[in-house]
Amino acid sequence: MTMTSQPLGFLIVDVARLLRRNLDSALAEASLGLTAGEARTLLRCERYGGATGLRQSVLAELMTVEPMTLVGYIDRLERAGLVGRFPDPADRRAKLIRTLPAATPVVERIAEIAASVRESATRGLPEEQIALMRGALEHMCQRLADGN
Repeated sequence: MTMTSQPLGFLIVDVARLLRRNLDSALAEASLGLTAGEARTLLRCERYGGATGLRQSVLAELMTVEPMTLVGYIDRLERAGLVGRFPDPADRRAKLIRTLPAATPVVERIAEIAASVRESATRGLPEEQIALMRGALEHMCQRLADGN
């Protein structure tokens, strides 16, 4: 079976696995000391949490990972001084995850590395084709998230 005749689901999984492998490799080369999962967690905290932070349960849902997986990422990021856990003013039992000032240059570097990996993966594809692919994947993601 050639790559072009693979079922779409297998192809999507293969692309995701290869992107993660290449991102892990690029992160290791950059000596940031972060895995792709930790980098993704840090980026999502920065993007969606801002200065107020967000609950672990919300972050896990945004990332479509199990809460226990996320706890490991957050623990390691907290030990590295990149994120902190803070009491949620709306619910004292809950914690908000916020990026700390030390995360800013790391987030910027991760974004550069991720952009380089994406550029490498899509090199040779016209922008229109990349936009169509993104739109199709976003549509599929939304449909699957909605349970349709």
